[in-house]
Amino acid sequence: MWSNPGYPVPLGFVFRSRAKEEKAPAADKATVTDSKQPRHPEAPKGRPTPKRSVAQSQRRSVANTSMTRKEAAKRQREERRAALERQRQALATGDERYLPARDKGPVRRFARDFVDSRFNIAEYFLPMAVIILVLSVIRVPAIQNAALLLWLVIIVMIVLDSFVTGFRLKKRLAERFPDEHRRGAVPYALMRSLQMRRLRLPKPQVKRGERP
Repeated sequence: MWSNPGYPVPLGFVFRSRAKEEKAPAADKATVTDSKQPRHPEAPKGRPTPKRSVAQSQRRSVANTSMTRKEAAKRQREERRAALERQRQALATGDERYLPARDKGPVRRFARDFVDSRFNIAEYFLPMAVIILVLSVIRVPAIQNAALLLWLVIIVMIVLDSFVTGFRLKKRLAERFPDEHRRGAVPYALMRSLQMRRLRLPKPQVKRGERP
């Protein structure tokens, strides 16, 4: 065999694996190729860059899940309290935006104004019922008979007044709102007429005798 005592050849050079030599250029090429591809700042290494919509949805989900259950419940209570406060103010001022669903709409507003502008016997039902109850407790036959008769008279007057009010309101609604949904407006107005004027909600927006 060839010998060169002046320049000895390492054994590793002679027996070096050819497979390592073949893998080295391929690895270098792959490294250079991967480094040329732009990578999203938030994308992990070795994964494709997500689309903008996917990234935004991921950030939104992270922001939503960052709130604890206690904080979410507190926020819901605050929103509910604010909504109730807006509704309370709307019942006092008649603001249509925050009224309950049963009070919204021009038909219901006209029904309220129609009842509030009239003198209704039914609105005095509660105080008269208290008076009749007190009279019926007195152990005097004449007073008890008078209380019973007064009770019957009041019932008949309330029925007649409610019938007239409902008939007139139904006619006015048909003239004023021919194309609107009017179902339930008359019972809504009659139930309002049973309440005392100062206790009605939403608060009356017209005076007595004022034409709605």
